[in-house]
Amino acid sequence: MAAALMRRLAGDRMIVDSAGVYKGDLDPFVEIVMRELDINMRDHEPKAMTTADLSGFDLVIALTEEAEDAALQYVPREKVELWVTENPSDERGDQEAVVGAYRRVRDAIAERLSARFPEFHRNA
Repeated sequence: MAAALMRRLAGDRMIVDSAGVYKGDLDPFVEIVMRELDINMRDHEPKAMTTADLSGFDLVIALTEEAEDAALQYVPREKVELWVTENPSDERGDQEAVVGAYRRVRDAIAERLSARFPEFHRNA
């Protein structure tokens, strides 16, 4: 979600990529909440940091402490920011409760990206 939101915010003014601690499948709830913002995730292929070349990036944003630890194996400390983020897949309840958790995470990440990168606001 974070990479897609950043791409929307920065457009072609920044190179953005996404990698997790583990390679997995695209979470269907991510697809649902991103579609609400007209962001199509269907072509997104989740990948692991072990297959991504992080060395060329100026900044790596880790959303969990585990991701931060993994990133620090590839890039120096000054290039890594930890943004501890709720794990929406921990939400229990009906589908609406789970989708609500994903929306909260999506919106929190979007707000944080806008605050961290004010130079990319659409009006800038």
